Amino acid sequence: MRRRTHRTERVAEAVRHTVAMFLTADLRDPRIGFVTVTGVRVSRDLSHAWISVSVMGVPEERERSLTGLASAAGYLRVQLAHELRLRVVPELHFELDKGLAHAAQIDKVLKELEEEQD
Repeated sequence: MRRRTHRTERVAEAVRHTVAMFLTADLRDPRIGFVTVTGVRVSRDLSHAWISVSVMGVPEERERSLTGLASAAGYLRVQLAHELRLRVVPELHFELDKGLAHAAQIDKVLKELEEEQD
């Protein structure tokens, strides 16, 4: 696997910051719940960006939020075009970041084991 260039890292960080800003301030889709942008991967040619998000709630709420984010991708892409002034504005793909949920599950199991020992 090739190492990411500084340009793709800078664009990924700019996309993360801009999308997070618009999710908290401008997006008014009722399907989208409490969403946190946890990371962004950008293709080498900058044509695609995969945005990892963490969504609070039950699995149905997470799926609803991902559906809302997918439908808002066009709007967010236009906002990116205005903010970042890139020649090619990446196509946005949203994916669920399961890292926080996994960490919470591990913490729960550890606490249960600790209670059993006491």
